[in-house]
Amino acid sequence: MVKIRLKRLGYKKNPVFRIVVLNSTTKREAAPIQQLGYYNPKTKEMQLDKQSALDWVKKGAQPTQTVQFLINNCNEEGKLNYTKKSTEKLSKKAQAKLKAEEEARAQQAQEAENAAASEPPQA
Repeated sequence: MVKIRLKRLGYKKNPVFRIVVLNSTTKREAAPIQQLGYYNPKTKEMQLDKQSALDWVKKGAQPTQTVQFLINNCNEEGKLNYTKKSTEKLSKKAQAKLKAEEEARAQQAQEAENAAASEPPQA
């Protein structure tokens, strides 16, 4: 069985991967059938020949989970579509304050809704 998987390069604690097509029975460092691109997880830099990868999948090659994710999330040029998550970490005090403000807004909205429902319709 032919697989599309990552081949690890780089030095200790600084991995760089090549995306390669290999026979599933060979070792990770074996000579690949074809090299499709590279991926650097630290800088989120990637170059992939997407068309060639999709051709190999059509021929029956099985991509690993990580490679399948990379194929699905790259654009036509082979660059990774990566967006940083912009979640702010708040202290417990700030979280409590934010929760109290949300509850106050919800209560005001409920009161306004009740007031609008209790008024008679005007003709």
